[in-house]
Amino acid sequence: MKAAVIGLGVEGKKAVNSLLKHGWEVYATDLNINVDLAGLNLPVLDMNMIEDKQTVSIVGDNITVDLGFTNSYAIESCDAIAFSPSMYGGSFADKLLENGQLLSDVLDSHKDIFTIGITGTNGKTTTVHMLKRILEDAGKNVIVGGNGGGGFSGYYDLILEAQDGDYDILLVEVCDMTLDFANYCFDFDMVGLTNIGNDHMDVHKTIANYKNSLVRFFKDKTIFTAFDQDFNTDFKESSSKTIPYFAYQDELQLIGNFNLLNAGLATAIARELKIPKDIIKSSLGDFKAVEGRLDVYKINDADVYVGKTDNSDALASVLAEKDFYALFIGTPRHNEVHRLDILDVAVKYNPEVIVLFPGLDDTLDIAIYRLNSLGYMGNIITVNTLDQIIELVAEYSHEEAILIGGNGQDVIIEIQERIKQISEKL
Repeated sequence: MKAAVIGLGVEGKKAVNSLLKHGWEVYATDLNINVDLAGLNLPVLDMNMIEDKQTVSIVGDNITVDLGFTNSYAIESCDAIAFSPSMYGGSFADKLLENGQLLSDVLDSHKDIFTIGITGTNGKTTTVHMLKRILEDAGKNVIVGGNGGGGFSGYYDLILEAQDGDYDILLVEVCDMTLDFANYCFDFDMVGLTNIGNDHMDVHKTIANYKNSLVRFFKDKTIFTAFDQDFNTDFKESSSKTIPYFAYQDELQLIGNFNLLNAGLATAIARELKIPKDIIKSSLGDFKAVEGRLDVYKINDADVYVGKTDNSDALASVLAEKDFYALFIGTPRHNEVHRLDILDVAVKYNPEVIVLFPGLDDTLDIAIYRLNSLGYMGNIITVNTLDQIIELVAEYSHEEAILIGGNGQDVIIEIQERIKQISEKL
């Protein structure tokens, strides 16, 4: 079998790797000749030799990659196509869907599995893993995945895995930017909404637009929303059944009221699936933080909180519960200006020190300008390496609390692992 992968962003690269893992031959293409190919098993290119070229072709084991152009004949010769979720709704994608070439149409075993989606701005990954733990403890065979940006292997990997396995439940993390795409690919029976926050506004433009996307996504489905969630009336009119959930009331090892709500959502879905209360309580009682999500470590006198807080609502929910002497904040990509709002929130809580480090991109200069324009009077420090971050953590470790967050999941996971190692040695 041969598949074409169109677009080599996060989802595209994950699709390539998943297809190759499942024994497919792959033709991949991206119009951007400078696209980042890290993570793909391809011959190493000397970019200095191609900098004046408009197109490049790369041939590896069972894969051909064209950059700067698309070979229409190569696509037509494929059995299935995987395109970037961001392309969904465009004329090119519509043409491919008309021909039934999308991988989710060619392989459709996943549509026969009871499917639960978890979406929202924050808390999706934690809620997915909480629910997975509960379902597996109840004896269910669960396949989990979805949103490539959330740390999973991508939507297409779920489709491929479901084709080869025997599962009771398909559990999908759905990014708020890919609602329509995911709705096309999967047959959702239930959907849980964690929250609606201020993120990805470069895509949504407004909260109202985001709400309208959710209304489309919820149509004719059983949905779970927080009892006080905005737009619940709109969601109820769209869905076939709406079930409210509340903050979890039993013991939980995770920190933060936001995690009590995540656990409340997982509990509500599990109860609707008739999972016994004792299994739910046992599963959540010893549930540990997911890698890269907020956890706390003891370094000398300080509680060091480390976890991804890549939008203003995520950061505000943490700062509202604890006073931090220093905030370490990873910076966003150049095109994600809306994510600089986390600095507005940081200044509002007025820590003594704000340490900036490259998270997704080195946008330190932009972040410094933002802090100065906000009138922040504390100490601004910039660092570029993990060792520099650790040195500052040691310097501030006799204060009460430090928070390391912001953007850049991979960077924050690396920091978290290092902090954990130090904490365990003390």
